[in-house]
Amino acid sequence: MSVNTSNAYGKISISDLAITKVASHTAMESYGIVEMVSRRFTDSLAELLRKDTGGKGVKITTSGNRIYIDVYVVMKYGVSIVAVAESLKEAVKYKVERFTGMIVETVNVNVIGVKL
Repeated sequence: MSVNTSNAYGKISISDLAITKVASHTAMESYGIVEMVSRRFTDSLAELLRKDTGGKGVKITTSGNRIYIDVYVVMKYGVSIVAVAESLKEAVKYKVERFTGMIVETVNVNVIGVKL
């Protein structure tokens, strides 16, 4: 799947993988995030077989020109989970909207675990 839009310069198509990589990179830059994790065991097996794992821990769903993002993370022990999750939501929403020029409807942060 991809997100499509058009403007005065022509038609623009952005793949879900490109959006996933932007969201994943933004999440890993955020304070308190230790790693991105797969949603299911089968996803982690598939990532082992792929060479490019730039979008690990991110699920993108698109509907028209709206983008829905689910992020699966492990957080650092001792940080405020609520504060880090809110900061992560805002950062991912801002970067993806700026990258695509489209509206990010929701960013769901799923905390899978906590690490020292």
